Amino acid sequence: MKPGRGMQFFLLGSLLLIPRAVLAAGEIAIPTLQVGVGATTDPGQVSVAIQVLLLLTVLALAPSILVLMTSFTRLVIVFHFLRQAVGTQTMPPNQVLVGLSLFLTFFIMYPVFNRINHEAFQPYVAKEIGQQEALKRALEPMREFMFRQTSEKDLAMFISMSKTARPKTMADIPTHVLIPSFIISELKTAFQIGFLIYIPFLMLDMVVASVLLSMGMMMLPPVMISLPFKLILFVMADGWHLLVGSLMQSF
Repeated sequence: MKPGRGMQFFLLGSLLLIPRAVLAAGEIAIPTLQVGVGATTDPGQVSVAIQVLLLLTVLALAPSILVLMTSFTRLVIVFHFLRQAVGTQTMPPNQVLVGLSLFLTFFIMYPVFNRINHEAFQPYVAKEIGQQEALKRALEPMREFMFRQTSEKDLAMFISMSKTARPKTMADIPTHVLIPSFIISELKTAFQIGFLIYIPFLMLDMVVASVLLSMGMMMLPPVMISLPFKLILFVMADGWHLLVGSLMQSF
């Protein structure tokens, strides 16, 4: 064995023996974590455990709640339709489109989040209301936002499929029926906006393709020629200002 290799084994063995010697001397106390299931006769402990489990479940579903119960779905789909219509492939990249959609979602949902903070979160932190009441108050602003963006046709379809009684008011509509209705309505609206975005760029592609065909330049891809013209058209029309402004007003 080489001298250098023997020194390495000696140092490694010393490092493994030092923590054991220190623990034997009782100089350092390392905390331990124990997880177990035990019996209890106190219903309060069971209730607290269930509440913690429900809280962890809500935190795990937080990304889905942010994506599907807010304006994020419509925004990100429209921006992807815009990128496909212009024909810039991966520009802007997905990270930019998702980030822009996320910050616009916070801007649009700020009144709703602010109301949830004042009516549900702050009273709950101050121990003025309980957990169930806080969840009920937090859900009301979200329901009002989703009701404004949900079509009656989609609501009627999910109410019929859920086999529930015919609601007399919006308060009678369960949340588990409202959420899928809202998602379907958002997808429908996003595709409608995407279709309107495609029309001017599609017309420009057809004009360029017709000109190239008339000139006999059939081997040259029309997309390659039309892309600069589409970019100029979008920039000169201040497309981002018009698109984002229209999306904000749609909510």
